[in-house]
Amino acid sequence: MALPSEPVTLSVQQVEELNKSLATLRHDVNGDLALVVASAELIKLNPALIPRMLNTLMEQAPKIRAKMDKFSADFEKALGITRP
Repeated sequence: MALPSEPVTLSVQQVEELNKSLATLRHDVNGDLALVVASAELIKLNPALIPRMLNTLMEQAPKIRAKMDKFSADFEKALGITRP
């Protein structure tokens, strides 16, 4: 990862966009994690739900990863951070 060689200046609009993106990321990841917790609680109460809840559980990690990757790319772009 290559950092900029000069100071980076962000406009108020860019800071606002990054802040909104971060807020959305937090909200979405919390929602995905809530599904994991809810699925685990349902399985605990009724183990017969395992086949149905397993899909929900397995879908959350890739969703979270994709959201983190998108935010990271936007963040790096805004700050001029490049990857080799």
